[in-house]
Amino acid sequence: TTVTIVRKDGRIAIAADTLTKWGGGKESADYVANHEKIIRVGDSYVAITGSATFKLILADYFASLDEPPQLDSVARIFCVWNTLHGALKEHYYLQAGEDKEDDLESSRMDVLIANPRGIFGVAAHRTVQEFSKFYAYGSGSPYALGAMYAAYRAPSLDAEAVARLGVMAAAEFHDESGLPVQSFVMELSPDVGSGENLYFQ
Repeated sequence: TTVTIVRKDGRIAIAADTLTKWGGGKESADYVANHEKIIRVGDSYVAITGSATFKLILADYFASLDEPPQLDSVARIFCVWNTLHGALKEHYYLQAGEDKEDDLESSRMDVLIANPRGIFGVAAHRTVQEFSKFYAYGSGSPYALGAMYAAYRAPSLDAEAVARLGVMAAAEFHDESGLPVQSFVMELSPDVGSGENLYFQ
């Protein structure tokens, strides 16, 4: 899996590959109808790495809530994910342990979040970060990050082009990512400055 996110020139984009791997086997978008790795949650798009089941779990969990959660700041995302982790264990039978030396239980997935307020990432141990330019998660992320670093400054490439290029580079050089690319783009909210969002909002 490779998922990417970009913020550039007042626009935000998120992208993902569409390949599913099961051990040595692979299932491409030509054979799997529900191959998407990005789901919609309110005004946010969430790109998911890890087991293919996680996108079904997250879609089901967020659909069960009375209203979509706010995923527009580090603090809010952390609160949502902390509650989600409890639900994953209680209702979806998550095996939360990865390494007995870990201080915290793992949710066993990394996700990227894009919305008009910015671009964010949540790592498996619920570390939440806000990104200012671009980032990538997944097994193909080293290839994606390199490609996006080289492309980000090109005036001719907008946010979506950079995000898609990152996924395409991973699909070209990594055997666990594959085309076609799924992507979404949106405008950055006018009241968001060029710097980082405040932690508490």
